[in-house]
Amino acid sequence: MSTLIFMLMLKDSGNPSSSYVSLLRRFREEAGLTQAQLAKQIPDKTRTKTLTQSAISRWESGQDEPELTVFQMKAFCRALGKSLDDLPDEFASWRVADDSEE
Repeated sequence: MSTLIFMLMLKDSGNPSSSYVSLLRRFREEAGLTQAQLAKQIPDKTRTKTLTQSAISRWESGQDEPELTVFQMKAFCRALGKSLDDLPDEFASWRVADDSEE
């Protein structure tokens, strides 16, 4: 079975400070959420727990690029009060992953 994975492209030519990293932080702050509050609204891939504040921190600092399932991406958008259409086209891409990759 395959899973659709959204990859938030947060780095811009190796310069996260001027890229989508700051956009992610802006979206979170506009939603009035702390990193911990956002993390608690996004389930992990197993849907048995939620993400951690440190995961959101790593995304915002450009240390990690998140790979989210459709379920997670929907939760991400709901938490931020955004639709996929609100995100810049370059902000996310997707791929189909074999379940063995997870």
